[in-house]
Amino acid sequence: MEDKRKYYGHTKEDPVTKNVLPKTDWQLLLDHLQSVSRLAEERAGKFGAGKLGSIAGLVHDLGKYSVEFQNRLERKSAKVDHATAGAQAVYKWYGPMVGGALAYAVAGHHGGLPDGAKGNEKNLPGRLKKTDIPNYQAYIQELVLPGLVETDLSSIPIPKTKNMAAFSRAFFIRMLYSCLVDADYLDTESFMTPDRAAARTETVSLATLLTRLNVQLDKLGERSREQPSTINTARQGILANCVAMAQQAPGLFTLTVPTGGGKTYSSLAFGLNHAVKYEKERVIYVIPYTSIIEQNAQVFREALEEVGAVEPVVLEHHSSFEYPDMSFEDWNPDEKAHRLASENWEAPVVVTTSVQFFESLFANKGSRCRKLHNMVNSVIILDEAQMLPVEFLQPCLWALAELVLNYGATVVLCTATQPAVKPLLPAGLTPIEIMPNPKELQQIFKRVTVEYAGAMTDEQVAAAMADKQQVLTIVNTRRHARLLFDRLQQLMPEGNYHLSARMCPAHRRQVLDAIREALKLGKPCRVVSTQLIEAGVDVDFPAVFRAAAGLDSIAQAAGRCNREGRRPEGGRVIVFDPEKHGMPSRGRFQEVASIAKEVMRRAARNSEDVQSPEAIEFYFREFFSEEEKYLDATGIIQSLDAGKRELAFPFPEIAEKFQLIDSATFPVVVPWDTRAEELMDEAEYHPFPASRARSLQPYVVQIYQHELAALEKNRAIKLVGGILRFITDRSFYDDCFGLKDAGEVKAAQDVWIF
Repeated sequence: MEDKRKYYGHTKEDPVTKNVLPKTDWQLLLDHLQSVSRLAEERAGKFGAGKLGSIAGLVHDLGKYSVEFQNRLERKSAKVDHATAGAQAVYKWYGPMVGGALAYAVAGHHGGLPDGAKGNEKNLPGRLKKTDIPNYQAYIQELVLPGLVETDLSSIPIPKTKNMAAFSRAFFIRMLYSCLVDADYLDTESFMTPDRAAARTETVSLATLLTRLNVQLDKLGERSREQPSTINTARQGILANCVAMAQQAPGLFTLTVPTGGGKTYSSLAFGLNHAVKYEKERVIYVIPYTSIIEQNAQVFREALEEVGAVEPVVLEHHSSFEYPDMSFEDWNPDEKAHRLASENWEAPVVVTTSVQFFESLFANKGSRCRKLHNMVNSVIILDEAQMLPVEFLQPCLWALAELVLNYGATVVLCTATQPAVKPLLPAGLTPIEIMPNPKELQQIFKRVTVEYAGAMTDEQVAAAMADKQQVLTIVNTRRHARLLFDRLQQLMPEGNYHLSARMCPAHRRQVLDAIREALKLGKPCRVVSTQLIEAGVDVDFPAVFRAAAGLDSIAQAAGRCNREGRRPEGGRVIVFDPEKHGMPSRGRFQEVASIAKEVMRRAARNSEDVQSPEAIEFYFREFFSEEEKYLDATGIIQSLDAGKRELAFPFPEIAEKFQLIDSATFPVVVPWDTRAEELMDEAEYHPFPASRARSLQPYVVQIYQHELAALEKNRAIKLVGGILRFITDRSFYDDCFGLKDAGEVKAAQDVWIF
């Protein structure tokens, strides 16, 4: 006898009473499966796997065809495993390779990509053999699993070399998973919470954004012509080269532009021109530091967004806050659009951090992987590419190569000190340099001499600073910055400034404005800063002291010296060996600084410029040679290779290993000024406090677990809305140094932080 039962995928609640509505308002399971199948096919079709995306969407909820799950919807039974059924079906139907890839995505569409190793019933092999799952064969009344023909698989990504086989296949599984979970989220959202779906606004075309950018660039060009100089002429030449080279075929590019060469606008011009020419879907701008992401995002907004527009043109996505679901209803329209776009990067221009970008590429949870398919057919620009973390350099480069070779992406490694990564790239991938004359550019932008001064005590550095009207000293640790500043204050109490990440962005911005004003007016201006000032901060000092560091950091410091080239005598950068508290004990910082010092000595012996492309290349060759065994320190590529025959990939383990920041930090909001206090009060008494998270970002300081614990012990922290941490005692925030490093808040070892 034919079963006339209706099978449902989701119930529906009354938006006001939250009571479950009658079944006539529920979503039919077949409708859900067909919709997810269509959406997943669209997404996977971008990399030739449309048929596999369609199948994954069609089978992902096969387990809901069981009586037990239908009873669960009626609240008559406990939780039911509904993902294993579809995984077993595709594995049986399509075999261990194609079916195995599909099984990973289907089995993990709620809990995350599972481990492919045998021996644990929760891992994929255990789930594929699981027998105690409810009978779901009723699906055959409504669905027929489609067959696969050769043409369905002819365009899917394949490993370009034998040694990339495991990495490429695992990458493909993660991409397929991204398509499925995003499709599932979107269809479920469309049915369950249509107001959320409606808030996903249409985006602006890249052609429109390119037109807007050209208007801005014309204004900047006119300003440069009104103030003619060799530097301004060179910047216009850099921009013109970027626009011209954007016509080159998609691939891997390097953009070697000296600090001060205007590479932010020029690289964006390359990205948008290239995207329009080759019908790319978005431009993704990856920045190493959270401290400057807001600055770059603002530059892009001013160039690309129209005042008052709601659509998310420039999506700024980093990890200061996560947005809890319960707060959505109270977000204003532009906040809603931004938040929703951050879930899957559905925006034409994304500005994000290296942490967010790369950790997503190696994640196994749906919430982190949803965005991956939107990296396909995109232009990806990595600013300050030399800052890619050494311990994960090989996996990072392989991921970028995979995006270029198999997923239609164009990648630009953008830096003033181009790392010598060519020997580390797989599959013979060779980058194309956008600038025809990096060496000549280096000479044009050569505004400083770099000299190595040897060891200097804090007292000697402070005395040298006090002897100058305007000077910047960049150190490696917050502790050193504070001790040196205190020493300077004793010698010369006026005209001194301190900068570190202990200060909230609003505080730093105020201090930087004061610094720029003092520099402009020729007033005394002596600054002690951590490395954060090297990250694209536009300041111009006649002299800079730099505590020993890598040559790339020294080059960044030089970019804050005689920046505009208006001092005929040039600027001076003095590199010194600090006292013990000035060198981080974590990582291999000492070794990196030693290589830089050897390069400086070598350059001095040979009368060479330490900032020349040759010196930089020598530094990175030595660096990578010295660090070769650490380029994949956690063994990610090796752990994938171990399981390549049976697609036994340890996805959860890799996600856990791939942590670019080895110590988790927590955002705390500080009562820096009256505006901060007003926003904090507003959030505290608001029914949805987290809806005020973005407006509070200028008042956020990131702290470590031990610091958070110490503040909580002192009852200086209040948790608001389950997510926002407020500093409640203003005395814990210093008007000079920012959030206090109280004596009772001591780390087990030195913390090197930007």
